[in-house]
Amino acid sequence: MDRLDKAKIASGVHVPGLEIRVVDRCTSTNALLLAEKPDHPVLLAAEEQSAGRGRRARKWRSAPGAGATFSILRRMDCPPRRLAGLSLAVGVAAARALRALGAGEVALKWPNDLLARDSKLGGVLIETRLQATRIIAVVGIGINCRPVGELGTRLRRKLIALDDLVQPAPGRNAVIAAVAREVLAALEAFETAGLPAFAQAWRALHAHEGRRLRVRLADGRTVSGIAAGLAPSGALRLQTRGGTREVASGRILSAAAA
Repeated sequence: MDRLDKAKIASGVHVPGLEIRVVDRCTSTNALLLAEKPDHPVLLAAEEQSAGRGRRARKWRSAPGAGATFSILRRMDCPPRRLAGLSLAVGVAAARALRALGAGEVALKWPNDLLARDSKLGGVLIETRLQATRIIAVVGIGINCRPVGELGTRLRRKLIALDDLVQPAPGRNAVIAAVAREVLAALEAFETAGLPAFAQAWRALHAHEGRRLRVRLADGRTVSGIAAGLAPSGALRLQTRGGTREVASGRILSAAAA
């Protein structure tokens, strides 16, 4: 197992003022940084999380040594309304980093998953807090680096790891460094330009662009339509029989050729 190493991560990030921490085990890297709320940017990586979280309070499961699980805290100097769609910008940054490492099949699933070969490779969870006049943003990222037995069967979903996509696969320290470097650059760009700066790149990386999607909405209803990019708010645009519909919150149940 390649152990996480603070010095190796730092040597690949090259961001002045960023504090890097590595722990063997914690509850959740997001939760720890939100509780502490440091005044400077921090990257916290963990070998294992006992209470890792995904979207809508789902558990994020990763065996020790098998994944790259980390969070980045950064204060954002922009209006709260600008943060809509931040997870989409972070997804673009993560996908770019992984592709640069050789995983050329990495794509994005709205709103916050990393995919390859129609299987889940990783995910993004962003949590924010308002403190005085500035926003604290914590970006949590989990990436499957090594396959873990029957985890996909237990979770009833298709999973994939970097080991399945790149040989030889990059070490976890290199993965964290590369993704963190791109994400920090994306946060800076998002702070000034918002989601429009990433919309075209997101659409080019969208695994389901032009496909017919069935989406379960937050209220339990379902809607179907052809995926057609993003609204300025970060909502998913669907071309339905009744016209264009913007889905602000939901879960994609299926994707098929249009």
